[in-house]
Amino acid sequence: MLLGHMLRRIVRTGTLRVIAVDGRTHDFAGAPGRTITIRLHDRKVARELVRNPRLMLGEAYMDGRLTVEDATLYEFLDLAASNLAAAPRSLWSPLLDGFGHTFRVFQQFNPAKRAQANVHHHYDLSKTLYDLFLDSDRQYSCAYFTAPDQTIEEAQAQKKRHIAAKLLLKPGQRVLDIGCGWGGLALYLAKECEVEVTGITLSTEQLDVARRRAVAAGLAERVRFELIDYRKVEGQFDRIVSVGMFEHVGVIHYPTFFRQVHELLARDGVALLHSIGRADGPGSTNPWMRRYIFPGGYAPALSEVTPVVEKTGLFVTDIEILRLHYAETLKRWRARFLANRERVRQLYDERFCRMWEFYLAASEIAFRHQGHIVFQMQMAKTVDAVPLTRDYIGDWEKSHVAPMASDRAVA
Repeated sequence: MLLGHMLRRIVRTGTLRVIAVDGRTHDFAGAPGRTITIRLHDRKVARELVRNPRLMLGEAYMDGRLTVEDATLYEFLDLAASNLAAAPRSLWSPLLDGFGHTFRVFQQFNPAKRAQANVHHHYDLSKTLYDLFLDSDRQYSCAYFTAPDQTIEEAQAQKKRHIAAKLLLKPGQRVLDIGCGWGGLALYLAKECEVEVTGITLSTEQLDVARRRAVAAGLAERVRFELIDYRKVEGQFDRIVSVGMFEHVGVIHYPTFFRQVHELLARDGVALLHSIGRADGPGSTNPWMRRYIFPGGYAPALSEVTPVVEKTGLFVTDIEILRLHYAETLKRWRARFLANRERVRQLYDERFCRMWEFYLAASEIAFRHQGHIVFQMQMAKTVDAVPLTRDYIGDWEKSHVAPMASDRAVA
């Protein structure tokens, strides 16, 4: 069968055992390693996996037409991804890519109305869902680990502190938070750095939670949250920060995004962009992830970002690459999700649980085997807006203990 021919070329380490619909077992073995068994429950699955594996693998799993028999889903994906990463390019390579690069301009066309629909698809789910796997501050982006045994709460607190250090904040400054989520970073900056923050989002659920959190924290006079597209914001800000939002912009909209940052940023201002990226050059979004999890989303290579920044007149004053920090973040999210799986099933259904388990596992795999990274890009309008060395970052962090969220985000 075609699937067997493809798997024989891919599996170089370990053994993938496939149990077909008729009960027959097929082993695809490479160098000694773990044996992982999957079962196909539908005759169509094999053909679908050959035709478009990047889409159909996730669909077959979430529909229960493909199951992992003697291991976890993560272990199966780990075996598959590690072998794919080592596999030479062949006639199968375009199929594995799904020809996604060809059509990505259309896939990433995100005008304001479509952008809001994309945000609604993912971020306007049940508030309870996010409480079941995120930290108590609902930080839904890469954490910052300074030790391997840290909890997600500790690492997320350090992420906020790390970002604040790079912003070089002074009391009374005006800060714009593009894609503010449930408000955790904005509230931290306002409290810790005594600044005024405007947080913007396209999620009605996030807006509701963020506004109520500001009131509960006694910060409503210093923190304002608005439901508005980044293209519609007006005014001047001393600092601009965007964490985990740029992945939803789309390559064709990068000139608009950075022109807006340039327009809104004060002459002596500093901006910080925190985004998922890719270390292996321009690519395309996994079609399953694009259809079911993040429609319109794309994680760019730096080579797609820095030329656009340069053309806007902004200086790139610092870039930091966080390599496995997001893998460790996703590992902890996945563990919490699985621990609360039954509660998620009660919120939605079994198919949703399998979909999100696949999303969290596949995302972690992307950071461990498929060249995904996180970058923090600091920008300014003037070449002397930040100190000559990076010592100020560590100095600020040493003088500010990363505070832990004292309670669950207001539901």
